Amino acid sequence: MDKMFKLMGWWTGIFAILFYVGDMTAVALIMVANTGFFILLGFLNISERMYMYVFGAYLTIFFVGFTYYTTFIHLPGGMH
Repeated sequence: MDKMFKLMGWWTGIFAILFYVGDMTAVALIMVANTGFFILLGFLNISERMYMYVFGAYLTIFFVGFTYYTTFIHLPGGMH
């Protein structure tokens, strides 16, 4: 399980680079934070059950934040 979190950290690092190159710095910084989080978890060597609990909590926080953003902050059609 620890290797999977290291792999997710690698992919979020790739996405951070791509977002930065695409001039989307806010999203790139979020991806850098996700990269650090996943790499840190990959080196903790906790039990597989705890990895699943942490990942479930991460997904819950992400979906709540994403739903809040799309409902209350995002302007439809990309209007600025």
